[in-house]
Parts: sequence; C-alpha cells; structure tokens
Amino acid sequence: MLAIFGYGTNTGIRAVASGGHAHSEDDIRYVRRRYLTPQVATDIAIAIANATFTARDTELWGEGTTTVASDSTHVRAYDQNIFTEWHSRYGGRGILIYWHIERGSMVVHSQALRASASEVHAMIEGAVRHGTTMKVEGNYVDSHGQTEIGFGVTRLLGFDLLPRIKQINKVKLYRVESGESDLYPRLTPAMTRPIRWELIEQNYDQMIKYATAIKQGTASTEAILRRFTESASHPTYQAMLEVGRAQKTIFVARYLRLRELQREIQEGLNVVESSNGANSVIFYGKGGDIATNRREELEMSVLCLRILQAALVYINTLMLQDVLADPESAELLKPADRRGLTPLFWQHVQPYGEVRLDVAKRLPLSGGADAAQQREPQ
Repeated sequence: MLAIFGYGTNTGIRAVASGGHAHSEDDIRYVRRRYLTPQVATDIAIAIANATFTARDTELWGEGTTTVASDSTHVRAYDQNIFTEWHSRYGGRGILIYWHIERGSMVVHSQALRASASEVHAMIEGAVRHGTTMKVEGNYVDSHGQTEIGFGVTRLLGFDLLPRIKQINKVKLYRVESGESDLYPRLTPAMTRPIRWELIEQNYDQMIKYATAIKQGTASTEAILRRFTESASHPTYQAMLEVGRAQKTIFVARYLRLRELQREIQEGLNVVESSNGANSVIFYGKGGDIATNRREELEMSVLCLRILQAALVYINTLMLQDVLADPESAELLKPADRRGLTPLFWQHVQPYGEVRLDVAKRLPLSGGADAAQQREPQ
C-alpha cells in the first residue's frame, strides 16, 4: 500500500518511507520489486472497480451503465525523459495519459502514451480490454478521439463511437446509393458521394479477421492501424473506411436530430474533465512532473494513480450510501440534487501534511462488498 501511495501521488518511495510508517525505504522497495508488478497493479484497479459496481445501490445510482467516456490528460515530464515529446495542442513537453471513465465516475482503464500517439487506437484498446465486469456498448470521445477509421473499427467490434465533433457543420454525409440527389433537397450542400458497398462486400471476411484479432488480443489496434497507414491503398483499410463513413453519417444524423444524445455525450465528457481535476490533486508530488525515463516506472505511476482514484470513488460511494441510508438525510435530496450526485469529490483529501495510516483497521462503512452480497437474492 505504501509503494502504491508513493507512485500514485508522485511523491516517491523515499518520501513515503520518511513519513514514520514503521517501514524503511528498503522494505518498501523490496515489496515494490517482489510483489508490485504492472499486472498486479492492473488487477488491483480492476478489483476496486468491480467492487464498486457490486456495492452500488441501484436506487441511488441507477442501473449499471454501459458507456464510458475517454480522453487524454497531458502530464509534464522532465526533458531528460526519453518519452518526453512536445505536444502542440497542450503547448508543452510531456506524455499523455489516456483514461476511460464510466458514467458513474469509476476509472476502468488507463494508458501511458507518447504525445504524438494516436488517441483513436487508445480509445479502442481501452474499450475492448478494460478487464472489468462492465459491458461497454458506447464510448464518448472528443474530436481528437474519432476518425472515419475509428468509426469503422468500433462498428466492427460491436460498440458505438459517440464523439463531440468540432465544426460539425463541415462534416459531409455520404449517400446510400447513387442518384439520390432529389431525396434530401435541404441536405444537398452537406451530401457527398455514395458509400462503396461493393468494396465492403469484397473485403468483409478480412475486416472481420482484423476485428477478431483486436478483440482476442492477438494483435494490437495500434499495430493494425500503423500497418494500414503505411499502406493507405490496402483494400481492407479502404473497406473499413467505407464502413466508418457510413457509421459516421448515421451518427451525425442522430446527433443533429436528438438533443438527448447531445446532452448525454456532453455529460459523459464532463465526467472525464472532473476526473482530471481529481488527478491533479492526487498526483501532486514533484509539481506533477514525471521524472523517470524507465518505461515500467512510468507505467507504474500511471497505474497507481488509477488505483488511488478508483479507491477514492469506491470509498466516496460507500460513504454517500451510508449517509443516505438514513431516511431523514435521504429526504433532504430533491430530484435536482440526485441528478448532481457524484462519488467523484476530493474536498476531504489531504495531499499535504501528516497522514496517519493504520492498515490493520477497516473503515466503518456498511455499504461494501458484504452489504452488496446481502442485497443479492439468494
């Protein structure tokens, strides 16, 4: 736990060891080397997410969601870091952490990326390989997380790509068939050529082959997209683009027509922004700058940050459920209050000063896994 705290807060093991926890720096470093691997850290984060899903009171939080929001966070890194790159959008040197957050504010996946990496492949990898019990059927992204190939691959993988597209007024809509110019006279300025269905039909088996490889983990999305990018004329890639163009046209038509969908996407992306705010409080050591240039150490910092944020949401969920289990407290909540209820808050977190930990004691919360098991029908 102390090693996770040191990495997840970016304060480091030496600073944690000097906090008077009865464990030396050598003890903590031994535990880190012997037991805390990237896979173990991932398993811990997944276990916390699953425990939260199990413990949630559906009367308070609603039924389990099937959508996630994903976006990147720019984290500054020392110039000596071999992963450090200049990012034009964020205007500084550093790396990217790509997050997948479900609607209830629980982080289900995280990835450390170079600043020049594609956010599309990161979005697909996280949605497919998050490892939790959650079933992802939709993924909210900002403009940087969507492309026509992204729409194509996500359609083949069986979940919806739901982006907030900048300059949506300039997006072109593809026709279903040729010779349909008179069917939609008001959309004529936005319409373009028909979808090449014959290209999709000719390469259907190969597209399914690549989609299966991504889903089964025998090939990474990044490797497949890089291969296609190097050979943009590849017929399977062109067919996937056609699928993406058709899917994007369907999405844009829905988005422009349904105000509910626009609000849903905006609310989902707001959750990611709130999550980034929590990360800035948790990851406070060294001014938030990553110093290490070892890949495993960098990934460990990202994974431990994910663990701490997941634990924060888990504890907050149980605390809120305990408070609102009192009928008098529950009656104080109006419908507007319930809509704004979130387990992602951190005003009670003390990033600075003395923090006393007693790992032999448990918090007196009744809404954990045991309570959830009691609620389940026998």
